Amino acid sequence: MKSENLRVRNDARDIQCPRDTRHRLWKAAETCDAEVDCLASLVRILGPSRVCPRFPSAAMAGFTGICMLLVLLSAGTKRANAQCQGSLTSLDDAARCTAVSSVPMSKTEIDPAKPYRLEELIDIAETNNPRTRIAWEAAKQAANRLGIARSDYYPHLAALVLSGDQRVIEPWPRPLGAPNGYFLIELPVVEAGVALQYNVYDFGRRGGRVEATKALRLATAALFQRTNQDVAFRVVTAYFNLLTAQERLAASHQIVKTAQTTQEAAEAQLANGRSTLPDVLNARAAAAQAAYDLQASIGAVDTARVVLREVIGVEPSDAILVEEPTGLPLPTEVAESTAILVDRAMQQRPDLRAISEKLQAANAELKVAKAEYWPTVHLGAFAGQQAVWPTVNVAGPNPLGNANQTVWSVGVTARWTIFDGGMRRNEVHLADSKRREAQDEKREKEDAIGREVWVAYVQFRTAVRQHEAAETLLTSASTSYDASLDAYQYGVKNLVDLVTAENQLAQARLALVQSRSAVRIDAANLDYATGTLLRQQPPVAQPATKGP
Repeated sequence: MKSENLRVRNDARDIQCPRDTRHRLWKAAETCDAEVDCLASLVRILGPSRVCPRFPSAAMAGFTGICMLLVLLSAGTKRANAQCQGSLTSLDDAARCTAVSSVPMSKTEIDPAKPYRLEELIDIAETNNPRTRIAWEAAKQAANRLGIARSDYYPHLAALVLSGDQRVIEPWPRPLGAPNGYFLIELPVVEAGVALQYNVYDFGRRGGRVEATKALRLATAALFQRTNQDVAFRVVTAYFNLLTAQERLAASHQIVKTAQTTQEAAEAQLANGRSTLPDVLNARAAAAQAAYDLQASIGAVDTARVVLREVIGVEPSDAILVEEPTGLPLPTEVAESTAILVDRAMQQRPDLRAISEKLQAANAELKVAKAEYWPTVHLGAFAGQQAVWPTVNVAGPNPLGNANQTVWSVGVTARWTIFDGGMRRNEVHLADSKRREAQDEKREKEDAIGREVWVAYVQFRTAVRQHEAAETLLTSASTSYDASLDAYQYGVKNLVDLVTAENQLAQARLALVQSRSAVRIDAANLDYATGTLLRQQPPVAQPATKGP
């Protein structure tokens, strides 16, 4: 199977706009529903001065600048989305792309009259399928958590405003001027300022949290890539299932014709007096059974279309056409050994990389838990303006004065938890348990990947051998039927022999169709199991090379 039929192309497809009249140019732009990629194509092909002909020359320069700005913005967005949705790139690129690019919210609609290629269906599925959007959002959330963890390295500033009033009783000796033995003081205050908090040193807590969130960010990016591979493989399977259903339909038409030929031969023999009525009735029953199976094949094609539309994320119906691959030889051999395929899968399977990154995050969380045994050092500062108007319950003028002055404070705090009832010890045990759990998950995934590669290889090898046997079976069954038909017409064989040969021919035709589909799907499954799917690499299974 050619690699271009299994992966998304990142090429920018220029729209083909007729250039004969301005009216046609603007109709072409309007059919793009004001999308920026259409405007970009128009500007790239014709230039901004010809794309914007409706505007007067005085405003042309400004609008041309706006056009070019939209083109540049759209080009950056298209390239970023292509990295997120096209062929798989490095994990760091995928993490950056999912962080800065927005999840596509609009759904691509299907033109019922257009035959779609496999790569086009994969492209549509990666945009429409909810699974890719969910994985994309998870990757963006992981990037946000990394930003939250990194924010601890920066000081936190807060603007504070205080306005209040307070009345307090202050005990005071009567001989010293308090007739009641106390003073009643009221203190209105207004204060505004800026407070600063900064974590000076925490013995690796911040570093461990950043390291853990970095690893989790890469893990979610890897899962996003694997989700793209999952969706692409589902599209490949649905695509070839539809092709198989269509080929089975064509085979069913041939089976109906063969049954009709048998029926006509039986009726001719009956007319010549060399057959009986039960033989003709049997032949008619076989023709009716073939017509019945034909309707089942028609329903299978419609069902396969519905499944394909559902896989690519559009409204389920049978209104979709696919373009059959022409001149595409079947893959029949695998050049590498299974050991090499397993090693390749261990290196490039995104789901295994995700578990490895989760293990790194668990190790970092263990460091954070151990760092809780050490103190933290914080710097705190405040600066602001304070105004007070105190009063006291004494006879005569108010002895207290008003104030409106700048105030500030600064200090360093060291906090060291001495006893916490075993909380830190249990946190260390919990983090260590999660680390061992991640190690076991990685070991389990490695075993599963090895098994999946072996199973995919065996299934592909079996499918290739079955296809070779099906070709031989079809040739033999076709020859047997032709010979049986001739012998029946000459009266050498009876109708039972002819019907038996007819059934064998029908089964051989269906077996060839099914085996061809199995070869294609199992070849894609081999790419999926090794993690090659959607990568810029040749597929694992290749057509047989012809000798010199």
